[in-house]
Amino acid sequence: MLDDHTPSAEYGKRPSGRVGPGLGRHGAAARALLRPWWFPSALLALFELYTRTLAKGSDSLAPPSAALRAFAGAFTDGSLFQATAFTLASAALGLAIGATLGVTLGIALGLSKRAARLSVVTVEMLRPVPSVALIPLAMLVFGFGLRMEFSVVAFATFWPMLLLTQAAVAQVDARLLEVSQVLGLSPLQRSLKIVLPAIVPRLFIALRLGVAVSLVVAVTVEIAANPNGMGYAMMIAQQSLDPALMLAWLGWIGVVGFAVNAAALRLQRWVARRMGAVA
Repeated sequence: MLDDHTPSAEYGKRPSGRVGPGLGRHGAAARALLRPWWFPSALLALFELYTRTLAKGSDSLAPPSAALRAFAGAFTDGSLFQATAFTLASAALGLAIGATLGVTLGIALGLSKRAARLSVVTVEMLRPVPSVALIPLAMLVFGFGLRMEFSVVAFATFWPMLLLTQAAVAQVDARLLEVSQVLGLSPLQRSLKIVLPAIVPRLFIALRLGVAVSLVVAVTVEIAANPNGMGYAMMIAQQSLDPALMLAWLGWIGVVGFAVNAAALRLQRWVARRMGAVA
């Protein structure tokens, strides 16, 4: 009589269908990582089908596969890196200037109610001015090139950084400010040692918004006036009636924006961990 440990008994048993805990966790993690890409992948597949059937032979649309080949050509000849470096440099310089001025003035206006009241008319008059409206003035002052572009970007990023920083300072616990007064801290010491650490989480929200605005404005300036960068490369492709290359640049701008935002989010989490925040 066969017992449960004989080869025949083992052969007759059906597998339970269970996987190890490690494999299950890895599979779930892989599915969670891939899940956000299902919808854009489906859209690309539908767009590929549309451009190869109903819009076949169109002078304004190209299938994503053709855009991918055009992207490979731009990658090979080096134009991709040159244009991307120029746009990112302009956006970074403009953001650095706009954020520095915006945070500094926002802290000052947040700490002084009198200064906030005196500046409200000036801020509300200048803030609604579209940044692209400054392109003619920036061209007169700086001409074409890097300085013209990052000056417009700095103007565009200054206002959200100013307003969000001012609002963040207004929400700082009043007891912290009272402690700084008891300790006899100067306004600069109060800003650096009390206010700035207290508003770091909200400051990163403003910074992420500024990152997005800086990239959008930089590309817009290149499309409108500046003969450099990714926006200009996309316009040249459009004027050359090359929709595949134009869509390749458009997709690449989206990828760059996604990567820059992911880097800002990672920096925010790193700073939060350094400050002792719980993940």
